Amino acid sequence: MMDYTIFYKKTLSVKEEGEDWEGWEESWDLFLSAYNLSERVKGVYEHVNAAEKLWLIQPDYNFSEKDYPSEEKFISTIMEERGYIKDLLSKLDGKLIGKKVCIDITGFIKPFMMALFYELYALKVKSVDVIYSEPGKYEKKEETKFSSEFVREVAQVDGFMGNHEIDMSNDLLIIGAGYDDQLISQVAKDRAHCRKVLVYGLPSLRPDMYQENLLNVSQASEAVDVEEVGVRKFAPANDPFVTAQSLQEICAEENEVKKVTNIYLSPLATKPQALGFTLFYLFECQGKGVSMIYPYCDLHSKKTSEGISRIWKYVIEFP
Repeated sequence: MMDYTIFYKKTLSVKEEGEDWEGWEESWDLFLSAYNLSERVKGVYEHVNAAEKLWLIQPDYNFSEKDYPSEEKFISTIMEERGYIKDLLSKLDGKLIGKKVCIDITGFIKPFMMALFYELYALKVKSVDVIYSEPGKYEKKEETKFSSEFVREVAQVDGFMGNHEIDMSNDLLIIGAGYDDQLISQVAKDRAHCRKVLVYGLPSLRPDMYQENLLNVSQASEAVDVEEVGVRKFAPANDPFVTAQSLQEICAEENEVKKVTNIYLSPLATKPQALGFTLFYLFECQGKGVSMIYPYCDLHSKKTSEGISRIWKYVIEFP
């Protein structure tokens, strides 16, 4: 089993406008960031020191051409996330191999982020640096919506599809519980037969966000049925490595009670937690009866937060 405590992370300081940001002496050959309108995405792009920077314009944000940033950008006509990432990598033409690469996951729509790390793993990239910026606050607090409430489908994420058993008698669904209660409900209903575990972000990104998260998840309680058949677990909202370790422990605990037939993972909370789900799958679940499932929506919010409270750097080393 993977030991996730070996991975390295640190915080980078944020200063007021016009002041130098501490801890940003490091430079990269290539910096990738998914464009949206949040200050915590655009501010980091401006401060990062890289030989080449590239904005990724994700189709699900539905930006019009007049809204595009002036800097170098990647645009694809491919809507499906894995095809989009393959198109990106073909345009980069080997720039990832043997280069010092940094990826800001803050603005990524989760399936696109999962697809990127799947392809990096498949390409046998040795390591990448990852940045995530915590918000000062979410614009509408617990009423903040990160995507449209209309879910087109709940489906397995391409590349994260397992070899499942016919026996479904003790299937397990692990949900990273975020703010979007409608997404939690849709995933829970889609796998209604599963025993359910909800992973809450604790510690949360900001002190008030855990309570806001609880308020939202309570709206999905009927579908999730936490009081009767669900289990609550916790992992830091800003730590992908502890999240991956927690998933490892949850699966082991469930198997000790009774052998789990199939496992479904659904990361619906913060990007660091979603990255933790992704790493756990890539490192420990490929070829097994484990799948990543996601509620696909047609539209995602271009701006959900105000300010930057803290910035994390994670070093991802692929085995």
